[in-house]
Amino acid sequence: MSRLLPYPVLTFGLVLIWLILTRFSLGHLLLGTCVAILASWAMGALQPDRPSLRRATAIPGLVGIVAWDILRSNAAVAWLILSGGRGGARRSGFLRIPLRLRHPAALAVLAIIVTATPGTAWLEYDPETGVLLLHVFDLVDEGDWLDLIQNRYEARLLEIFE
Repeated sequence: MSRLLPYPVLTFGLVLIWLILTRFSLGHLLLGTCVAILASWAMGALQPDRPSLRRATAIPGLVGIVAWDILRSNAAVAWLILSGGRGGARRSGFLRIPLRLRHPAALAVLAIIVTATPGTAWLEYDPETGVLLLHVFDLVDEGDWLDLIQNRYEARLLEIFE
């Protein structure tokens, strides 16, 4: 069974998402199942390493912080768009943030956090220098963004992974 479906939970989840995104029919069920099985085989061929967690008890705190920041950012971006900003003073910009994170899974989680937060986009990461290039929709104070990424997210990810 493990050779046919190396990741059965992934396969089931992909079929379920396929059926949610399309309408349910026998054809979509078969096509979604084929795509999910191929994806499961691809993951099996990649053989990703399981991330080692140093302190898993810090994960719920990080999830709560990220959920609150996403809600707050949704409201802020919506207000900026609907109100036209602060009298037209909105200024988007790029920001280079030096990171101490080196663990691939921790960097992936940080990329997900940044991308899921409205108004920010992870553009580039240089593994040699450890610098993240971030685009911010409303860049008022660069120091606030450095503090947010480095002290609010990176510090907790270092605690969890490294």
